Amino acid sequence: MWNGNEKEIIRRKAWAILLELFMPIFIPFQVGMKYFNSNLIMKKIAAIILVFATYSFAHAQVMKDMDKKEIKQQPVTYTCPMHPEIHATKPGNCPKCGMKLVKEKTKDAFGHQDDGMQIKDSSKAMNNMSGIDMPKANQELMKTIVNNTLSHTVRYDLYIADTIVMFGKKRKRAIAVNGQIPMPTLTFTEGDTAEIYVHNEMNEETSLHWHGLQLPNRYDGVPNLTQMPIKPHTTYLYKFPIIQNGTHWYHSHTQLQEQIGMYGSFIINKRKEWDIPTIPILISEWADMKPNEIHRSLKNATDWFAIKKGTTQSYGEALKTGHLKTKLTNEWKRMNAMDVSDVYYDNFLINGKNQNVQSQFKAGDKVRLRISNGGASDYFWLTYSGGKITVVANDGNDVVPIEVDRLIIAVSETYDVVVTIPENKSYEFLVTPEDRTKSASLWLGSGEKVPAAKLPKLKYFAGMKMMNSMMDMHGNMVEMDDMKMQNQTMDMNTVMYPELTGFEHEIDSNSANKIPGMKMDDKVQTKTDNASMAGMDMPSDNSNIVTLNYGMLRATEKTTLPKGPVKELNFELTGNMNRYVWSLDNKTVSESDRILIKKSENVKIILYNNSMMRHPMHLHGHDFRIFNGQGDYAPLKNVLDMMPMERDTIEFAATESGDWFFHCHILYHMMSGMGRVFSYENSAPNPEIPDPKLAQRRLFSDDRMPHFMAKVGIESNGSDGMAMLAQTRWKLSTLWHLGYQDMHGYESETMLGRYIGRNQWLYPYVGFDYHYKVAGGPENLFGNDAKNMFGQSSNKGNRKTVVAGIAYTLPLLFVADGRVDGDGKFRFQLSREDVPITSRLRFSMMINTDKEYMIGLRYIVTKYFSVSTHEDSDMGLGLGITITY
Repeated sequence: MWNGNEKEIIRRKAWAILLELFMPIFIPFQVGMKYFNSNLIMKKIAAIILVFATYSFAHAQVMKDMDKKEIKQQPVTYTCPMHPEIHATKPGNCPKCGMKLVKEKTKDAFGHQDDGMQIKDSSKAMNNMSGIDMPKANQELMKTIVNNTLSHTVRYDLYIADTIVMFGKKRKRAIAVNGQIPMPTLTFTEGDTAEIYVHNEMNEETSLHWHGLQLPNRYDGVPNLTQMPIKPHTTYLYKFPIIQNGTHWYHSHTQLQEQIGMYGSFIINKRKEWDIPTIPILISEWADMKPNEIHRSLKNATDWFAIKKGTTQSYGEALKTGHLKTKLTNEWKRMNAMDVSDVYYDNFLINGKNQNVQSQFKAGDKVRLRISNGGASDYFWLTYSGGKITVVANDGNDVVPIEVDRLIIAVSETYDVVVTIPENKSYEFLVTPEDRTKSASLWLGSGEKVPAAKLPKLKYFAGMKMMNSMMDMHGNMVEMDDMKMQNQTMDMNTVMYPELTGFEHEIDSNSANKIPGMKMDDKVQTKTDNASMAGMDMPSDNSNIVTLNYGMLRATEKTTLPKGPVKELNFELTGNMNRYVWSLDNKTVSESDRILIKKSENVKIILYNNSMMRHPMHLHGHDFRIFNGQGDYAPLKNVLDMMPMERDTIEFAATESGDWFFHCHILYHMMSGMGRVFSYENSAPNPEIPDPKLAQRRLFSDDRMPHFMAKVGIESNGSDGMAMLAQTRWKLSTLWHLGYQDMHGYESETMLGRYIGRNQWLYPYVGFDYHYKVAGGPENLFGNDAKNMFGQSSNKGNRKTVVAGIAYTLPLLFVADGRVDGDGKFRFQLSREDVPITSRLRFSMMINTDKEYMIGLRYIVTKYFSVSTHEDSDMGLGLGITITY
């Protein structure tokens, strides 16, 4: 085999022959003719061909040998995206977190790095995230239709009234507009003027916010911030110019009205639009439970919604599935069970129907879906049985078309997508909430139905295991130095998705064959084909599923901000599930000052999600650029989905005036106070807010609202229970133990306290304790209780005293409570409520230095009713019921 020097000699000889052959071209014709000899030229051409053929063969042999050497020297290895220290020679799952292992980047013989993905060319690489060629849409040029109608005022009259619906299992109150749910689709053309008369025919206040629209501040529709609420039986006019285009929506911004029907599509057409069928799609949820009761239940930390979903993650379930260590670690870090989409919903709707049929389409038709997520708390997966989904716009702004297999739409986000009808059949556009409890469907086309692949159930214990590794003992998310979590490109909960990470446990051929639509001998496809997976509950191999993330979004035009001073802000998204409190920098709206910004400056916001929940952060009245690696073509959005442990940066030009809301769009997070108000300096007074101080008090009252909770046990040995009135920080509570006889005792403790810290583990309080008891009750396990464990004389016989103490939540969710009373008596108590033994069985215990103790069991029958039993040091053993409210 020739070496490098020999190859160089051959190359030079070839160029010399070429030069000699074509030399006559550069010599005057008369001189050149004497060199012309056809036989000589033919010989030289043959020599050139022979030399180059020999060189090419030698080069090919060298490259072949190098490839063999490369394969031999660079074996394929696998690692975990979350734990790069893990290395394996075979594909599988990470032993630490369970996430699917991916191929490690290797270097070839020339030192080039192989990412396992092809780079098409350098220009594309510059335009795409991290140099990776992304799946662009391969669409022919769309025909367009021009609207030559002159700009004009478009009037709508909206009549808001109570109604009764049956979207779930019961007839329930809802709010309809013009007699329909969703509200009417409002359609405009860019350049029009909107004139919308809102007639409030209810007996309560209301408002309408125009989500994603850039409009005068006074018409933004936030009660007590940009306008006063629309009073019952009055009419209010919203009038503003339409200066943009795209898919938007509108909804009530008053209390929890959005949850029960006050949402609708708001479509703004361009002057030149694609000439293809277009359908506005409004996705929503429905719960038979009243929204106020949903909010109160979340504050009460009840796990009734998890019971309804079948996602309780009890100790019994952990033992059964081999996840006891995971469960113990989870509670050792003082975390509740893993949860996705906090609320249980009875139904999911597409334009007010669970099954929506659009049969007018035929083979080859393209359909544009203008999708808005009008849900109060659910993210939704969007999949299509007819093939790829082409994303063409997000939050009302065009993006370079990109083909994906699926995408998740955050609460309040909008997406425009184009899908194709492959054949004369009916194809399912499937909408699945992130918790995958139910679904809703849009059927496109007529004929034989082609269902989309149903998404399998989440692996909650796998998610819990991941959560354990991502959070420290102080309740903080742990950022990794070698990994950036941003722009949805790395979802820490991906491990919960079986279609991406495989089954929870290995499945033998017999059990696999029992899964509908799946057999072990099914051929593994190299490329995911949704149509071929129709009816499969668990696809055999979905490793090539393309899921949209923000890094893929690229604006169609430059979006750079005008030059100006930069105001940089940092926010940490905070909160806790135990008391369902959500905030920014551990402060709610009512606990924060307005953030002053100036016209003509550029506002840069860095957000870090230091919580275990996703948060769709929405900015009113502005579009912001999201830093996603697309440079000058960063996409414009008004909603940013923040995943746990994610750090994202956005920026916007301050071009308006007045006050603008920035908040999490999960309705129950917003009502808990997760937001801020941006206020432009030197703005003129808002004529819609005649009394700013009154308006601010009413605005702040939303997250200061107290919630009432109670638990009452009625058993054969007496009654014990508690009741409380609690809000974000403060809690007023009382508990009691009432025997049927004097020897069983009568006790009540009433306390007022304030939770301290982001996680609210610390609770100092003051209160009053009353205890009366005579001798003759049940025998105490600790013997005579005349003195407490500190040797102090007990005053339980007739105690009437003030108390002061501190309660602190320990690992494993035990509460340590130390107090002193007005008689100088100390008491230390350790307790734990509602330990999940099975999906419905709960265990409780308490012991203190006054030699009091209790153990109890409660079996949950309904949300409010349980069968219970407990053994009490004062009252003995009892059996009965417990009512929880």
